[in-house]
Amino acid sequence: MKTILAAYSGVLKGTGSSILSALQDLPVVFWPCRSKMEKHLQVISVLQWVISFLAMGVACTLLLIYMFCTDCWLIAAIYTAWLIIDWNTPKQGGRRSSWVRNWTVWTYFRDYFPIRLIKTHNLLPSRNYIFGYHPHGIFCFGAFCNFGTEATGFSKKFPGIRPSLATLAGNFRLPVLRDYLMSGGICPVNRHSIDYLLSRNGTGNAVVIVVGGAAESLHCTPGMNAVTLKNRKGFVKLALQKGSDLVPVYSFGENDAYKQVIFEEGTWWRALQKRLQKILGFAPCLFHGCGLFFGNSWGIVPFCNPITTIVGEPITVPKIEDPTEEIVNLYHAMYIKSLQCLFDKYKTRFGLKESDVLYIQ
Repeated sequence: MKTILAAYSGVLKGTGSSILSALQDLPVVFWPCRSKMEKHLQVISVLQWVISFLAMGVACTLLLIYMFCTDCWLIAAIYTAWLIIDWNTPKQGGRRSSWVRNWTVWTYFRDYFPIRLIKTHNLLPSRNYIFGYHPHGIFCFGAFCNFGTEATGFSKKFPGIRPSLATLAGNFRLPVLRDYLMSGGICPVNRHSIDYLLSRNGTGNAVVIVVGGAAESLHCTPGMNAVTLKNRKGFVKLALQKGSDLVPVYSFGENDAYKQVIFEEGTWWRALQKRLQKILGFAPCLFHGCGLFFGNSWGIVPFCNPITTIVGEPITVPKIEDPTEEIVNLYHAMYIKSLQCLFDKYKTRFGLKESDVLYIQ
């Protein structure tokens, strides 16, 4: 009882201790184990992002439609009008919020796996960059945590560089979700948005493109080291047109977050996945992680395997407004070689064997 009164008194007197730290001084009988609390908070932080990405847009759209049928129709009408006026904002640099990017929830998100960002070379704020992120995984946890938040300290490691993670343009047509994504500096992966960032937003911009996209997510599974890159040359051509340097980025452990059922090529299920991918813009994967309450059960909570993102050496790219196919192929080959060297240099440090190779599909 004396301990409780002392903690309470310390908060009232303004000794500088926060309420949380005062409560943590209480006997164990009044407060659960700190490590267990932190683990629960980590799970919640990851789960909220997964659910937000999967359901927030659809849920808010349905809610908006429902509100038009209620006494709250005026609120829905005002929001819809504002949505129309604000429609092109995602294509024009978005609406980044340093406050959102520094939320404490992202540190719990980072520590769940955990996720680490490793810098290998300096980046000049006087240049613009296109980061090629590999592999896609299911939810791009490493890409989001490293470039959509400040949880791993991107701004401190790369001062003067503003990262913009590019994702499906369709996400920015959904109410509320669009604002949630923009607040983290996330932008649509389309020509207009990337063109704005690389040519009309000054220098020091780094557009992060998950090159393999939805097609690559269909191949991801624990232990798989394969990227879809052989015929992906659009980002290289864009880098040449804008004079933006190319930076290979590889995340070890990204494919280990979930287990996926991989359907063989030529099967009916595989054909359905590819068909839906063309219609929806993303691949409907059949995957599972662990359960919310029991680690050995199935669920949508990802496995807590480490994810380490390595930002490689930038490839200096000249500005050529109309590059020939030969020039594009040349810089594409240079990019592939740089990515393979990056993978080979760090693979043994993060759980892979010397004999493991990176497959370019």
